Amino acid sequence: MHKDIWALRDVSLHISAGEILALLGPNGAGKTTLVRILATLLRPDAGVATVAGWDVVAHPARVRAATGLAGQYSTVDGMLTGAENLSLIAGLRGMDRRTARRTAGELLDRFRLTESAGRMAQTYSGGMRRRLDLAAALVGSPPLVILDEPTTGLDPRSRLDTWDAVAELAAGGTTVLLTTQYLEEADRLADRITVLDRGRVVAAGTGDALKAAAGSRLVIVVAEDHEVPAAVRAATAAGGSPTVDRRCRRVETAVTDGQSALARALSVLTDEGVEALEVGLGRATLDDVFLGLTARPPHPAVTR
Repeated sequence: MHKDIWALRDVSLHISAGEILALLGPNGAGKTTLVRILATLLRPDAGVATVAGWDVVAHPARVRAATGLAGQYSTVDGMLTGAENLSLIAGLRGMDRRTARRTAGELLDRFRLTESAGRMAQTYSGGMRRRLDLAAALVGSPPLVILDEPTTGLDPRSRLDTWDAVAELAAGGTTVLLTTQYLEEADRLADRITVLDRGRVVAAGTGDALKAAAGSRLVIVVAEDHEVPAAVRAATAAGGSPTVDRRCRRVETAVTDGQSALARALSVLTDEGVEALEVGLGRATLDDVFLGLTARPPHPAVTR
């Protein structure tokens, strides 16, 4: 905290064994601060945090032994092979040389890196390096693995590979705390989602529960380009802030009162003489949840 600025305030989390909890939030929401506290890299000013029953302030060494951490960027040594990277970390975890080699081999096999075990990590693709990072976080079989934006900068194929690896962690009984800005990532992987904004928890629950609370999504598709403005007016009358895909002549907006919003939109379209190709309600997306919970007020006008 600096003066009246809090990085985190009134944040309460509980993660069950074998669960994936996703932390969502815009830049500056406090996600990385929370991760650093749980990983004993930052001392909290107040409050209590425990990992596997150990207090992060009173017993930091115990917490570190119970935690695997993979940060936003790859931390493996590019000048070492995959096997050497994992053996080195195992040695730092206190394993003897034989146990370290065995552990490295098991993790390389688990993350489909055995064929590349003898190659220097700098020759790995982005997805392979990320899998090696995850393997490194699992050395010593920690009960909790913290993944801070694990797919930042990865191509779509590597992202999918990383998602598969994370799902396998939880399936094997490892508890995962995942921070991400990719809504699809949280929706696909997490058992529960907590949304942070300005250092506070603004929503928590399953993805389905959060989407249900966000209401519905109104979709209007028109046949002609000149009808798009009328569709925008109809969506706005429905109560939302519409997004427009002009190429597809498609207007969408989140609404909270479903059928009533649909009726208002249809009324506007009728008044304007527009026969839309499609007008309907669908389920809200996690994007709607995120934007609705973390919306920022417009900046005030600057006067001189």
